[in-house]
Amino acid sequence: MSQPRPVAVIVDAWTCSHFLLDALTALGLDVVQVKSDPELAAFSAGMRYLATVTGADPAALAGELAAYAPVAVLAGQEPDVPLADALSERLGLPSNGSALSSARRDKYQMAEALRRAGVRCAEQFKSDQVAEVVAWADARGQWPVVVKPLASAATDNVAICADPDQVRVAAEAILGSEMLWGEANLEVLVQSYLDGVEYVVDMVSWQDRRYTCGVWEYRKRQVGVHNIYDYEVLLAADDPRVAELVDYIDSALRALGIGYGPTHAEVIITADGPALVEVGARLAGNLSPTFHDHCLGANQASLTALAYARPQEFADRYAGRCYTALHQAWVCNTPTELEGKVMGVNQDVLAEIEALPTVRELIVKLRPGWRMRPTVDLLSATLKVFLAADSTPELRRDYQRIAELKDLAYQLE
Repeated sequence: MSQPRPVAVIVDAWTCSHFLLDALTALGLDVVQVKSDPELAAFSAGMRYLATVTGADPAALAGELAAYAPVAVLAGQEPDVPLADALSERLGLPSNGSALSSARRDKYQMAEALRRAGVRCAEQFKSDQVAEVVAWADARGQWPVVVKPLASAATDNVAICADPDQVRVAAEAILGSEMLWGEANLEVLVQSYLDGVEYVVDMVSWQDRRYTCGVWEYRKRQVGVHNIYDYEVLLAADDPRVAELVDYIDSALRALGIGYGPTHAEVIITADGPALVEVGARLAGNLSPTFHDHCLGANQASLTALAYARPQEFADRYAGRCYTALHQAWVCNTPTELEGKVMGVNQDVLAEIEALPTVRELIVKLRPGWRMRPTVDLLSATLKVFLAADSTPELRRDYQRIAELKDLAYQLE
């Protein structure tokens, strides 16, 4: 009689977490999905699961999942981190534990956890009263400041404010809205502005030993109060900034109790050294396994699957090490100033972009019937384009052509 395949659990496996499903399956595991919200069904339609378990109560779910004898529980997306922590802890599996779960999502608690550990971070204040947020910023007297929701992502409602009036408008907008996943914004966070260049550091951890999957420099530009994504540039592993960032993020992850699994950290190198913007205990949103395999020789989803499925192999081959950049790489998120209902997609324009020599992958972010709006955050970018080459001039040439074509890719009402 053949032995059953080992089982991993993914909590709410949608968007880029399907890469985890593919990677775990490739290593011989079956996957059980926990669906914490039945309304997420459409996001996981057609995906290959051994079973789906519905609910959000850790005790009840752990009882059901124990029958599958899982070897791992992983968060599919940002909101799923606390539930994944609680389930892995209850099931006695490798876990970051639940004691600091809230600090892995709530940005105020995140910075306070770093502060307690002596790790450099922003000054901050939070309140459910707009007047108190304005008063803190005004009394501090150092401008600009950053106003943001406590637990959203993708630069959702993040504003760089130069005066009290801008703080007031930003805080009112946050308290009158929901975060990306439908959670109400009940408080507003205001932080000191971290002046410097921003980077992203992606890692996979196992027993507090980490493999650095990639370090990228963000190229952003400010439009009004919004600092929008333009493109990000892969750093060579021997760039001195990489070692500085890796050491800092290791300290930040230890302060947050993250010893297992994937992380996506954003950090700014200030005049005083690196300081955390935020970190998510989940896969990077810009993950493209084929692109990252091509440029880096590995990708975060496959490395995460390997760590949980074959921990000794991960430890021997990857733990404590850093990527090698096999090619120069940029990832572009195209902004727009246009607004209107998308009536169609111009396939000729898309074909021209895909034919550019450095383009490895193109993601069309809008569909017919959706609404295009001027870009203020990552979600309102219109295309995502992955480029790789052996020289910067090649990348810059194709980036410029993409900038010329991007607004022709969609037909608006």
